[in-house]
Amino acid sequence: MLVESPPEQSAAPVAAPRARHGARTAGLLAALAVLVAIALTSLATGAKAMPVGDVWHGLFHYTGTPNDVVVHDLRIPRTLLGLMVGTGLGLSGAVMQALTRNPLAEPGILGVNAGAAAAVVSAISFLGVTSLSGFLWYALGGAALVSVVVYVLGGSRSATPVRLALAGTAASFALTGYINAVQLMDSKALDKLRFWTVGSLATANMETVRQVAPFLLAGAAVALLLGRPLNAMAMGDDTARALGANLTRTRVTAMVVITLLCGAATAACGPITFIGLMVPHLVRTFTGPDMRWVLAYSAVLSPALLLGADVLGRIVTRPAELQVGIVTALVGGPVFIYLVRRKRMAQL
Repeated sequence: MLVESPPEQSAAPVAAPRARHGARTAGLLAALAVLVAIALTSLATGAKAMPVGDVWHGLFHYTGTPNDVVVHDLRIPRTLLGLMVGTGLGLSGAVMQALTRNPLAEPGILGVNAGAAAAVVSAISFLGVTSLSGFLWYALGGAALVSVVVYVLGGSRSATPVRLALAGTAASFALTGYINAVQLMDSKALDKLRFWTVGSLATANMETVRQVAPFLLAGAAVALLLGRPLNAMAMGDDTARALGANLTRTRVTAMVVITLLCGAATAACGPITFIGLMVPHLVRTFTGPDMRWVLAYSAVLSPALLLGADVLGRIVTRPAELQVGIVTALVGGPVFIYLVRRKRMAQL
């Protein structure tokens, strides 16, 4: 009597996960290549047309010529800040969606960015704060406060995706009204914030990069470590506990990460929306729900999207410039409508 060989029976099931892993790895490498290409395009693009040789000279052979100054003092900080802020926004959106099990969760939609912006506006108008170091701490505090308020209004532990979305939207609208009111009453604040409030990388410099880098890099590093516990939480609280996940620690850590990333990004560039909403959804279409891959891809594709939008804003109205927050809003609006209309959207 012939018996089938066990290795032949298990070959296909084993090969499939390996093939998926290989495809995901190859896709991530391709995404990194795209990010590098967009970053180089950002260095070579601006209001002033510049030969590639001059860009190269400004990057590696700085001598103080006008073109060297443009590349070294303006385009390099702008690109570095775009890379860090884009990564922070994408990771915070992915973590927020996994934490709340809400496919609509995003720092802008849940009011976190608005909270950071309202705190900065208040600091400028009422306390006379003018430095980025001052903005940073107020932005972090505002982001943390609004996160807690939205979580409480949404029902705390009994929060549902709909409740959180409604609470976040209400908080965002209220804070946006407050920001507009303060700016109208204080012309000096309006002058200082008219570009910042729409989201911009135009004022980036190396001092800005140095001040926000510790917060953005620390938040991104911790976010990338949350993939496994967030995967466990996706199976439900009881199953997650059975698997050994510490739910309270995971939730607190995730909220700290979201506050660090959103607060620092908003302090540096102003409130930029839709990055944290669009990229994780796009990523899940080819990685599946595994948060380890969702976070990795979001960390690469989010800065690519932000820098791409910034480059587009520099090109379409040259020699003027369209702020990156406006470009992402114009792109993100239709994408948001599409996501809302998807029948499978709630199956996060």
